[in-house]
Amino acid sequence: MELAIDTSTDSCSIGLSRQGETIAELTWHSGQSHTVELVPNVVRLLNQNKTSPQSLTAIFVAKGPGSFNGLRVGISAAKGLALALNIPLVGISTLEVEAYPFAFTKLPLCPIHNAGRGEIATALYQRNDDWRCIAPEHITTADALCQQIKRKTLFCGEIPPSVIEQLQQKLGRHAIIPDPAARWRHAGYLAELGWQRLSRGEQDNPANLQPLYLRQPPITQRKVK
Repeated sequence: MELAIDTSTDSCSIGLSRQGETIAELTWHSGQSHTVELVPNVVRLLNQNKTSPQSLTAIFVAKGPGSFNGLRVGISAAKGLALALNIPLVGISTLEVEAYPFAFTKLPLCPIHNAGRGEIATALYQRNDDWRCIAPEHITTADALCQQIKRKTLFCGEIPPSVIEQLQQKLGRHAIIPDPAARWRHAGYLAELGWQRLSRGEQDNPANLQPLYLRQPPITQRKVK
């Protein structure tokens, strides 16, 4: 049994799966309370499914981009469990988790997060014969992104309302934006992607896995006097 942990943003999700197939999931709005809510909810999920940490065979974790505190809490917990239980750890891009539910459309999939400073974090995925990343995670602006879109594209993720408005105005019918409920991030998709990687013999070293911030958190930046 695997445990999936996603605390990338204010929206958190954890899940139990067996070979990537979801058994149970708990998804909630955490705000800035990741530190006090994650572990109790993991314990709750395990207890509700009458299982123990010793029954886990792998840990899947969303590695970002996302909030500094959220990613730190989730990845630290995932690394701690993987080391303590001596089981594989697999990190998956948060943007990839958001795009994956729409893979069946065969359209280019563009997940978007607010990156602050008038910028967005985004990437591009698509499934044709196989699932692949067309453009890796990067920071850009909504204007620049719109200039790059030349065909019908599905936009997903926690898209700021102002960016949704820009996409609709500038791209018109080329911009497909599902309702907010359909764009909600779920640990079940993280579990599927994590199991795919693990099945290929891929895993991450707990000592080396780091959050994907794209931009250094303000706390790490030297202040100019």
